[in-house]
This record gives sequence, structure tokens and C-alpha cells, in this order.
Amino acid sequence: MKKSHTFNLKQEFIPLIQLLKFVGIANSGSEASYLVETSQVVCNGQIELRKRYKVKSGDVIIVDDQKIEVI
Repeated sequence: MKKSHTFNLKQEFIPLIQLLKFVGIANSGSEASYLVETSQVVCNGQIELRKRYKVKSGDVIIVDDQKIEVI
């Protein structure tokens, strides 16, 4: 069962690694970067390798058993 997070975006976008830290999936920037670099992050159904990917409203991010819906 996936743990689900909903992130209410208050600006145009948030960098992917910053989002991972903010919702608590990663404890640090280096941990968030590692998750991205090792192909553990899926954005909208595709593996995302860009640490500075601009996450926007409507994106769905999955890391292991955790899901983030950005609204």
C-alpha cells in the first residue's frame, strides 16, 4: 500500500529535490539527490533523473511506496 502525500503548490513550480525534502521522503538535499540519481523517482509514470526538475501542479511523483500528488 502506497503512503500518499498531497502537496499544495503555492507558486509556479518547486524543484524536485526540494519537494522530496519538504514532504519528508528525504532528510537532506544529498539524500534527495541520491534518490533521483539512482532512478528511484518516477514522475508522471517515467523515471526522472533531473534533480532540478520543475514539479508543477498536476504532477504525480512516486518514490518507493510513497506517492506525492501536486495540486
